[in-house]
Amino acid sequence: MRKFAASATLLLLSVSLLSGSAFSRAAQNSMPTPPAQPDKSKRPSPPAHVEYKFPDGKMLTIDYSSPRMRGRVIYGGLVPYGTEWRVGANEATTFVTDTGLNVGGTIVPPGSYTLFAMPNADYWQLIISTRTGEWGIPYPGFIYDFARIDMKMSALPSPLEDFTIGLDGTSAGCTLRLDWESTRVSVDIAEAVMPHDWRK
Repeated sequence: MRKFAASATLLLLSVSLLSGSAFSRAAQNSMPTPPAQPDKSKRPSPPAHVEYKFPDGKMLTIDYSSPRMRGRVIYGGLVPYGTEWRVGANEATTFVTDTGLNVGGTIVPPGSYTLFAMPNADYWQLIISTRTGEWGIPYPGFIYDFARIDMKMSALPSPLEDFTIGLDGTSAGCTLRLDWESTRVSVDIAEAVMPHDWRK
């Protein structure tokens, strides 16, 4: 009788374990699968990255998305004059520096920023915004502007299909340039010594 009881107990335990295992597998199979993250490289405006290393090893990095012309009129068309533009597509363009900068005469402390621009037919301004982590539209507003800096304009030798941000080395630092369609706008950047109390 004891042997029968022991055997019955073992049988019930085995059935319970098997049932639990089956239930666990069924539960796992019924759990929703997280959505696959889209491949940003396959976007119509793929991600791009540019960086510049100063002589002391400090870095300036810019991450953006690069739209294409695709036969469209860009400035004054796709990108209206007199309206803040995210200088790219998709997420807001990031501007990250681990050193103080002199950007076209404006001192910018180390930190993370986003870039916008104010395009016009005859002049441009670079907008450095303190708000970060947002989608590139809508423009977050004047309240987040750290600075608006005049940019130089020039014509490209031939139309450029891909919007491109460059950081070209100079004797004093680098030149930030925005190239697209038939227009180049640029501003010079150099390292700046920050005062000891600049965080106050």
